[in-house]
Amino acid sequence: MKAWRALAATAALSLTLAGCGGGPGASDNTLTVWLMDGSAEDALIAELNAEFEQSHPGMKVDYQVQQWNGIQDRLTTALASDDPPDVIELGNSQNPQFSAEGTLLDLTADAEALNKPQWVPALAESGAWEGKQYGVPFYAANRVVVYNKELFDKAGITQLPTNREELLGAIAKLEQTHGADPEFQSLYLPGQSWYALLSFIWDSGGELAVPEGPNYKGALDTEQARDGIAYYQQLVKESGTLAPADTDEAEPQQAEVYAKGKVAMMIALPWEVQTAAEQNPRIAEISGAFPIPSKFPGRTAPVFLGGSNLAIPAGSADAEAAKDYLKLLTSQKYQTKIAESGVVPGASQDTSALEGNPVSAAMAIASKSGKVPPAVPQWAAVEAGQNPLKDMMTAVLTGQKSIVDATMEANDKIDQLLAAKN
Repeated sequence: MKAWRALAATAALSLTLAGCGGGPGASDNTLTVWLMDGSAEDALIAELNAEFEQSHPGMKVDYQVQQWNGIQDRLTTALASDDPPDVIELGNSQNPQFSAEGTLLDLTADAEALNKPQWVPALAESGAWEGKQYGVPFYAANRVVVYNKELFDKAGITQLPTNREELLGAIAKLEQTHGADPEFQSLYLPGQSWYALLSFIWDSGGELAVPEGPNYKGALDTEQARDGIAYYQQLVKESGTLAPADTDEAEPQQAEVYAKGKVAMMIALPWEVQTAAEQNPRIAEISGAFPIPSKFPGRTAPVFLGGSNLAIPAGSADAEAAKDYLKLLTSQKYQTKIAESGVVPGASQDTSALEGNPVSAAMAIASKSGKVPPAVPQWAAVEAGQNPLKDMMTAVLTGQKSIVDATMEANDKIDQLLAAKN
């Protein structure tokens, strides 16, 4: 994600945004709502908008679907304009930047009415800034271990792994049974799957960054973080994965690799099973999932909780109506519908609607240990561009650097990025 302050002055000259009208601060009885492509099913939005319009006679919802590609610039432009949308969706790691700039409405006093007691804690954290709430949790998803039931059955694995040692034990059985096949992989694990790596770092008690006064500093150069990295390295070694050490799960798409039926496990988002099924319809029938195992008995490993928040631009001409819209969307009725679409509802801790699908059910269980990176504006710069975590893992897995040297170098780069001004 790009730092956006420098773009604000020029972006308004180059983009013309739909949904503008009525002049600065003037309501035109239209509530403009920006949600992202794929975030909510059409039927849900149609019902939501109809219910809102019925309770607000004379007001219409101008619902606009936005694409993730380029959304940072579009939000920058919209929030800097005199006539922004009234409700927006933004990634939870984007939220701190816009909160810090003062371009989002302070919703602290409205939080209880927006179902705050049921918010997913990690998402709530991402929408907070300096003790105030600017973002409301919308939905989230997290990774699980997706596995091929047939390959597990043939290897005689009757109990799913519940801790790190059991996961290594399952890999050993899979390798013993199927390892003669040169295309077989007990675990497909790319070298730069840093979202998966976070689970092992956090599970070992490590952190990416920690507070230092009013700022943050990198925390990879600790024994705990290195323990998580070492376990990742062990998984790569013992699984015999054929995944590249210098790319992530998108290059190639790991779902397409899994679809071939020669991969026993992958650490993936639930919908990657459906992506695989587009190539091999049968793969959905023979796939199951379990939470990423912890090193500690009775726990599941913490997981990166990626998702979206909802916010109201500070310049909204219909802020009160926008709050009413958010009240509807965060109500149990619509949060249940969000869960039924296959994601973790952000404003409800009731995930029972996900229990019907084994992969989604595993995601729901794992989400209870969800975490997010530091909720500071500068963190977006760490994820964007040449992510130090990715470079670190490639260096370790290819033998270019020891874990100690690689973590020290990555930590220095994170320090520099976190110290930079927006």
